[in-house]
Amino acid sequence: MREQLLLFCNWSTLGVCAALKLPQISAVLAARSARGISLPSLLLELAGFLVFLRYQCYYEYPLLTYLEYPILIAQDVLLLLCVFHFNGNVKGAAPYLAAFVASWFVLPLQKWIIDLAMHQEVDYVESTNSF
Repeated sequence: MREQLLLFCNWSTLGVCAALKLPQISAVLAARSARGISLPSLLLELAGFLVFLRYQCYYEYPLLTYLEYPILIAQDVLLLLCVFHFNGNVKGAAPYLAAFVASWFVLPLQKWIIDLAMHQEVDYVESTNSF
């Protein structure tokens, strides 16, 4: 029973993550406008997901512990492209996408780099959540 519950939780998390950004993406596409979407917030979220995913891969955690992050990253990239498309500057997304791809390869070059990136992300989240 316990394993079945865990399996259900894993798959339900993946299902929720697969649909998490779809309402926002469909609203942007229907309105044909990215008005109201904060580019810095989107980039920060994307960077956080990327660092966390790379950290999990680097330390060889089981795939089911982080499988939702590639799904969330794909949705954020799609949303990022929508923002630039509807702002009339699709080519403006290229430097951001290049930075994210480059960081995928730079983060694991040395253990201290990925540990520092993960530590900085945790410090930032803790500082923004304290009132």
